[in-house]
Amino acid sequence: MNIIFEFLIIAPPILIALTFHEFAHAYAAYRLGDPTAKQMGRLSLNPLVHLDVLGTAMLFIVHIGWAKPVPVNPAYFRNPKQDLLWVSLAGPASNLLLAFIFGLMCRMMGIESLRNLEPGFSGVFQFMIGFGMIINIVLAFFNFLPIPPLDGSKILMGLVPQQYENQLVPYLRYGPTILIALIAIGYLTKVSILWMIINPFVKFFSYLFAGADLSF
Repeated sequence: MNIIFEFLIIAPPILIALTFHEFAHAYAAYRLGDPTAKQMGRLSLNPLVHLDVLGTAMLFIVHIGWAKPVPVNPAYFRNPKQDLLWVSLAGPASNLLLAFIFGLMCRMMGIESLRNLEPGFSGVFQFMIGFGMIINIVLAFFNFLPIPPLDGSKILMGLVPQQYENQLVPYLRYGPTILIALIAIGYLTKVSILWMIINPFVKFFSYLFAGADLSF
């Protein structure tokens, strides 16, 4: 597949996944009383306000990446610890909802594989739908990883008892470095630890939503 053509095919599902993920964070925060994201223009379905250059590039290159984090001020929340947990869960939850919708479309169109699809518009459209389901599952469970700045680290902080939070703070500081290192090692060695963790969830939810394993 021509690189430019492949880019044009996978770009819409990736942009949809990233946009709804960040919009869900912003919407959840706003509903819980924090107007920060709305004031900064992030309560929007415009992909351009959410894109992070490096994170988006990673999604196109290795199909693991992220968008620009939504600004959240827990001081507005009635219960900061609990409400921040809900805001953090909103992003991955939105991706699983999108994956479910794409999966239903895959079932209706009888898509059982993303390889050897029919030539022409029909095959391209089927690939976009199947890829849309997979990339949303990937983004959801990638963000569930408890590595800062991913949502999983905030979810972890929301779940652990307060007396243990200080013990996790030093670990949080090195999260971004660890994350970039894991992605780089996976890309250079073709042995991705992150993908080994995520892949079983991708296969399970692909079967659950679409009735077939459409993973790469």
